[in-house]
Amino acid sequence: MQTILVVVHLFLAVGVIGLVLMQHGKGADAGAAFGSGSSGTVFGAAGSANFLSRATALLATLFFLTSLGMGWFSMQAVERPGLMIEDSSPAVEIPVSKPEPMSEVPAIPGTAGGAVEVPVVPSVTTDNGEQPKVTE
Repeated sequence: MQTILVVVHLFLAVGVIGLVLMQHGKGADAGAAFGSGSSGTVFGAAGSANFLSRATALLATLFFLTSLGMGWFSMQAVERPGLMIEDSSPAVEIPVSKPEPMSEVPAIPGTAGGAVEVPVVPSVTTDNGEQPKVTE
């Protein structure tokens, strides 16, 4: 139905354009080329102006009505959303990783997970053979 309405609308548009171009203008004699200047025309001496203006008015009214019809069909085909979005789910789910627990001791660069091997210091003996005391 909508396709038929569009085709009729296009034919009406071409018809209105043709009738407007054929009419006799006030300042120009463009309509004289189509025979509106002589009294021996098909429509008579003054009949062409009345016929063309009435036909133009009729086609313009039909053009206006088909425009309204196409607007009505286009409004029926579109689902209009409301002002409020009722879907509460997020549009995109962003994965959130659980942060690692923070320690007060900063991690050494190049180690994984903060595990650090402590090098073993070889035991040192003094001259008298005793282990040195570590003072803090």
